[in-house]
Amino acid sequence: MSTLSVPHLAESAGPVLEFERRILDSVPEIEHWFRLQWQEHTPPFYSSVDLRNAGFKLAPVDTNLFPGGFNNLSEEALPCAVQAAQVAIERICPEARRLLLVPERHTRNVHYLLNVARLVRILSATGLEVRIGSVSEEITAPATISLPGAESLLVEPIRRKGGRVGLANFDPCVVLLNNDLSAGIPELLRGLDGTQTLLPPAHAGWSIRRKSNHFACYDEIAGAFARLVQVDPWMINPLFARCGEVDFRDSASNACLVSQVDTLLAAIREKYRTYDIRQKPFVIVKADAGTYGMGIMTVHDAAEVAALNRKQRNKMAIVKEGLSVTEVIIQEGVPSYEKVEHGVAEPVVYMIDRYVVGGFYRVHPDRGIDENLNAPGMHFVPLAFHCSCNLPDQRAAPGSSALNRFYIYGVIGRLALLAAALELERSEPAGEAAPAGVARGTGAPALAG
Repeated sequence: MSTLSVPHLAESAGPVLEFERRILDSVPEIEHWFRLQWQEHTPPFYSSVDLRNAGFKLAPVDTNLFPGGFNNLSEEALPCAVQAAQVAIERICPEARRLLLVPERHTRNVHYLLNVARLVRILSATGLEVRIGSVSEEITAPATISLPGAESLLVEPIRRKGGRVGLANFDPCVVLLNNDLSAGIPELLRGLDGTQTLLPPAHAGWSIRRKSNHFACYDEIAGAFARLVQVDPWMINPLFARCGEVDFRDSASNACLVSQVDTLLAAIREKYRTYDIRQKPFVIVKADAGTYGMGIMTVHDAAEVAALNRKQRNKMAIVKEGLSVTEVIIQEGVPSYEKVEHGVAEPVVYMIDRYVVGGFYRVHPDRGIDENLNAPGMHFVPLAFHCSCNLPDQRAAPGSSALNRFYIYGVIGRLALLAAALELERSEPAGEAAPAGVARGTGAPALAG
């Protein structure tokens, strides 16, 4: 069993420790509140949430609806993952026998493929026959890919028949995407009929989804939760702004970005003065759509944006699949004062359905507390998320228990998950049919404590 101790917080952690005490004192109210929310809103099938712990603030900075790091979870986390997946499948399609898993188009990254193998293992344990189907034009016949540890994956080309997709001699009830659709929705997956469930829905992909929409929904969720536990919502909520017309290759066109950065930094400084936080604030500018740590930069002063050199502009202009960045979110930077193995670390919480199933620390020994850690050179350390940390130790002193620390992370992760549910409801294309067995959220916030 994992025995990871409480990671070291290098900065004064008084506000977060007080927040931990408030959470632990309110566990029954919090769990009841979440239960009420899930009566009104349907969680995504799975998700992961990146958190940052500054000692004075604990907040999510990214929410991924196509998580690709299940291989980084500890073995102890897998029973919880299987149980949560069983609940999700029973709710969505209780009679399901076959599931088609659709990975990223370019599947030669060994770490990503180990994630796919772990997903197959989890889903197969729920009683499903799981096979892997690719939308890549390069996969024209079944291909076996060898993995470390004598594992292998059989990847097959997806076939379309009428309003359904499948493989040769394999007609699945459920199609599960582990492909974030950055390049758009493949024609093979468009217009599926209502007899086959596509998870997550196509509008959860980055060709449609925007981070700014997600954090607008999170702003509502955080406000309601903060009222419940009686804290300033800023403690769990990064301020943000958005620019919808950006051209990094033309520095003269970025007046909106410079202005928004300057305004947001001023708002953060005001909060720092309120809480006597004596450090220089910063913001993170990143593509409003996309993942893999691409299209991200740290900014301490608006003048830095105006003075970007050609190399910096080119780096920000293109993200995954070679797509141009024209929309950005400017997000309050949350410094990460946690350290694991002498490297700056940030926790990543993994969820299936509405349940925390595990997590890990993303650790980067060569990055600073104000930098993006999702970059080459990072490594992962599994969290001690045995039993999903659903039973915190309320007798332990704040900051002394890993179990409690990870329970708090699970609470913040579930707030981001709830925001994602709200986000998907509000961005759902008009007239799109609900998958069989999936209850519709009302669309109403239903957030009162």
